[in-house]
Amino acid sequence: MSHDTYELKAETRERVGKGSSRELRRNGLIPAVIYGDKQSPLSIAISTKDVTQRIHAGGFKTTVATIDVNGEKIKVLPKDYQLDPVRDFTMHVDFLRVSGDTHVVVEVPVHFVNEEKSPGIKAGGVLNIVRHAVELHASAGDIPEFLTADLAGLKVGDGIHISNIKLPKGTSPVITDRDFTIATIAVPAAGVKEEDEVEATEE
Repeated sequence: MSHDTYELKAETRERVGKGSSRELRRNGLIPAVIYGDKQSPLSIAISTKDVTQRIHAGGFKTTVATIDVNGEKIKVLPKDYQLDPVRDFTMHVDFLRVSGDTHVVVEVPVHFVNEEKSPGIKAGGVLNIVRHAVELHASAGDIPEFLTADLAGLKVGDGIHISNIKLPKGTSPVITDRDFTIATIAVPAAGVKEEDEVEATEE
């Protein structure tokens, strides 16, 4: 379902605050916090390089990881991280303590398939993505890596709603009061070709 799990090494942080955070960053570490599971928040320091690699690899916020804090292994789900707006390196990470049956809210990306089988796109329509990701309720052990939106057969003016997407077992959308739109096939500014024109160009 989701990405393979991974492990990060960390050490506890005795001092917190801006001064100690700057000192950590000079040493190739960043401040982070592990919270949740009815336990006190734990301030830790982790390798900037290791975390940044994981963020750039994709699926960071949908993959359960293990953090080894001075020999104690804690299962976590990354919930949030801050990047330096100028230099694009990681500044801070929040981790949520989880077990296999912990229920979490996660943002899962949507992958669009079969564009070439959409008559609307063939006629010059444009895929207008309303939601690149969907918030789902899921158990921490079964977070989907992505959701699949199938564009086959869609004409100009058609849309894909959450009801058109097969959700993995044990997951449900956070928004339940409406059948919200994921994407539509929109008319571009130049208009679209007539369907018989499309057929003529394909012959």
